[in-house]
Formats: sequence, C-alpha cells, structure tokens
Amino acid sequence: MEKKRMDDYEPGPLPSPKQLDRFGFVKQDLGNSPEGLTKGRSAYEFEREERRVRKWRKMIGVGGSDWKHYVRRKPHVVKRRIRKGIPDCLRGLVWQLISGSRDLLLMNPGVYEQLVIYETSASELDIIRDISRTFPSHVFFQQRHGPGQRSLYNVLKAYSVFDREVGYVQGMGFLAGLLLLYMSEEDAFWLLVALLKGAVHAPMQGLYQVGLPLVQQYLFQFDHLVKEHMPKLGEHFIQEMVNPSMYASQWFITIFSYSFPFNLALRIWDVFLYEGVKIVFKVGLALLKYCHDDLVKLPFEKLIHALRNFPEDAMDPDTLLPMAYSFKISKRLEELQQEYDKKNGKLHLK
Repeated sequence: MEKKRMDDYEPGPLPSPKQLDRFGFVKQDLGNSPEGLTKGRSAYEFEREERRVRKWRKMIGVGGSDWKHYVRRKPHVVKRRIRKGIPDCLRGLVWQLISGSRDLLLMNPGVYEQLVIYETSASELDIIRDISRTFPSHVFFQQRHGPGQRSLYNVLKAYSVFDREVGYVQGMGFLAGLLLLYMSEEDAFWLLVALLKGAVHAPMQGLYQVGLPLVQQYLFQFDHLVKEHMPKLGEHFIQEMVNPSMYASQWFITIFSYSFPFNLALRIWDVFLYEGVKIVFKVGLALLKYCHDDLVKLPFEKLIHALRNFPEDAMDPDTLLPMAYSFKISKRLEELQQEYDKKNGKLHLK
C-alpha cells in the first residue's frame, strides 16, 4: 500500500550535468568547486589513476574471485592500498568484498525481495517522511519519489522488517543512501546487515537501538582519548563544559556521511569497512589535533560552532587521513570498552 503511494507523484526536473560535481551532488559554488567537472585533470593524473585501477583489478580478480586469496597472501599490501583510497569505479564491489556482505547475499537468495514485497513495517511512514532529508543535494535522491528515493525506501523498509529490534532510526538513511550510490538495492541491504549484525567487525546495531547504547559507549571512549592525547584541549572542554555528545554523535551514527565533504567520507568508508570503527575515533582525534590551537582559545558558543563546522583545509583527505593513521588506539579502545562495561554493570565477553 505504501509502495503505491510512493508512485503517485510525478518526478520533478533534474539539474543539468554542468551543475553537478563528479560525485553527482549539486555544486554549491559553480565557480570554484574543487570537485567540479570543470576541473581539468592532467594526462599524468589520468595515467596514474589507470595504473591504480589495473593493480586493483588484478588484486580482485574477475567479479572478486581472487580477493580472499590475495588478502591472505598480502594483507599489508591490501591495507596500504585501501588507506590510499579505493578507485571509485571499483568501490562498490570492493566494499561488498571487504564487509562480508557479498557472502551474506549469496547465502540468502530471495530474502531481500521477500522483505520488500511481502512484509509490512511499522516504520514505513517514518521512512517516507525522512527520505527527502537524505542527501537532498544529490541528483539520485532529488526527484520526489524518483528511483533514488524509492530504492532508499525499499532498503530501509526491508531492514526495519529484517531486524525488528532496531527497526528504523533516522541516521540509518545516510548509511543506506551512501551505499546506494555504489551498488544495487539488494547489495546495499546486505551491506547494511553486515555492518549492523557484525559480519566482519563487532556488530553496530547498538548505534540505533533504544537509548543508542553503542553511541554512549563510543562517546565515553572518545572523551577519554581526547583527554589523553590532547590534555590541553581536554582541559579546555571541561572548563567550557563541552562534551563529545555535543559534536561527535553524528560522526558515529552516520560514519561521517552526514555534512562532511563526500570525497573525505568515501575515503573514511574505505578504511572503516576494512579496519572497523576505530577509524572514526582516529579521524575525530585528527580533526581536533589539526584545529587544536584555534579550539583552545574559543569560548563555549564559538567552540561548539567550530566543532560542527571544521575549516575546508582540515577536510582534505590527503592531509587529515595520514594524521588519523598516526594515532595508535586499538589497545586503549579495548581497555576503555571494558572500563565502560564495568561502570555500567555489563560483563564484557570477548
């Protein structure tokens, strides 16, 4: 019934290709968009990109057939190449391979179709209401009830039925929307399942359960990491009564896919799907470190504004990500998780 309602409207007009950046977003400033189609790329850059794509194709094999073998033989090469960024033309396939979602898809034929067509969800009206707020400046999602919005609705509805304990929460739309720009509905659904149910890394459904338990844990860990790695800034936050829930919740709930430059979000997602959520902590620490000297001087209101609106130069992936990789936090994250569980009366089982 809801599906019929989604089809009742005529699609609106689409922007011309000249108004879009290379990822399909409407340019905010047509004159000097750094990602714009107008930006000329040198023959050298094209050649370098072609070489990278050839290396990746060799590593993956036809349709991903060589991937697991290559990862077992050369894990360090894979990690290094993923950190440099997956070629955009191969991103969808590689994301499915590194997340474990391809295996889930193959083990569950017909399940997605069943969820979309035959099941009903208590969240259907909420999903319809929120869809236009997900990447509203991207051409794929701009048409009211167009193919992008319909695909997003289907994936979110299917997940809300598949995992009734989580159902649907608004932030999930940004994860599903990002995935739909690189893969089919069914593939995006299974990648969402892989993430939230924990196919490769720890399950993340706690980001969206009642009370957002996993967000609370991540914010506790992040707060401690900030104080340990940047004591001066940590002290300033205490004086100004600023805590991570005021600025970092969205980082974890949407894995930087909300309000961050898209080219940076993609590079973070490359690493996130392979290495897990620790990259979100590392990027958060790198942002604070990059802006440290300015942040320690700001009073409360300006501080909150700065923490929600980082300068453009701080968002350059080639500057920010090497800084993020320099933070070694895996062991400390585990210790803080155990500390958090103990504090909240939970026994942490490995």
